[in-house]
Amino acid sequence: MTNLGDLEVFNLVAQCGSMSEAARSLGYSPAVISKRIKRLEERLGVRLFQRTTRQLSLTEAGQGFYERVQGILVSLGEAEDFVAGRANAISGSLKISAPTSFGRLHIAPHLKPFIDTNPALAINLVLSDEFTDLVAGGFDLAIRIADLNDSSLVARRLAPVRRVLCASRSYVERHGLPKDISDLANHRCLPAHNNDSWRLEGPDGVVTLRPDGMLVTNSSEVIREAVIAGLGIALRSTWDIGQELRDGSLVQVLPDYEGSKNVSLSAIYSSRKLLPAKVRLFIDYMTTLYSPVPYWER
Repeated sequence: MTNLGDLEVFNLVAQCGSMSEAARSLGYSPAVISKRIKRLEERLGVRLFQRTTRQLSLTEAGQGFYERVQGILVSLGEAEDFVAGRANAISGSLKISAPTSFGRLHIAPHLKPFIDTNPALAINLVLSDEFTDLVAGGFDLAIRIADLNDSSLVARRLAPVRRVLCASRSYVERHGLPKDISDLANHRCLPAHNNDSWRLEGPDGVVTLRPDGMLVTNSSEVIREAVIAGLGIALRSTWDIGQELRDGSLVQVLPDYEGSKNVSLSAIYSSRKLLPAKVRLFIDYMTTLYSPVPYWER
């Protein structure tokens, strides 16, 4: 049977990407760490790391092994907490990935009650509009707005996401409203993320458009400010522009068409049966905020 200490050493080397750094963290010499990794590889009969003079990276087998070892170590930690009577004492750190705008608008304002309830838990909230690799980035979970129907990721749906075509009142006054979906070609459109296509669901089914825009950006927040300023028509989520729709500064365009209903707000995490209590508690907290009807839709 594989030595549990070897699994812990392997896990730390994989996280650090360096045997020397793992050795410093554990107080061992690099030679000892190298010997234990070699012993583990010989027992398993596979190479876990690709080694060069400058880089250490996981092989395909090593990556799969790492994902499973993490689950084992997490389960062991929770078992020890349970026996020690500390199952409800949440501590350590929780590293979360989330989209930039959503994190700023709908996660950051709600962190205080969660932190007040769990004062021994430190939150590391990383905001990015790129899909991060949970394992490589050392994330405990990620909040994503996407169609995850075909994903192998483990996901818990937090809320539906409704995306509508919208424009400012000043834009409508100058350019009018499009009469039908084909009329969008005669209007200024603001596709986000470097001219991504729009997948819309309407009376006749799904329509996919690739609108031409005079503004190219990788920032969703830039598109939000542009549509509010009257630069054109955009496809935006109601969590992002709900207030502007309510106060009338933005109006919905072609209301029979909305973004794909397969897109939802979800919490994703590594594939393991036993979630760490800190991850489960945060996901439960998010669920109470956004379900059953998100507050931005009320």
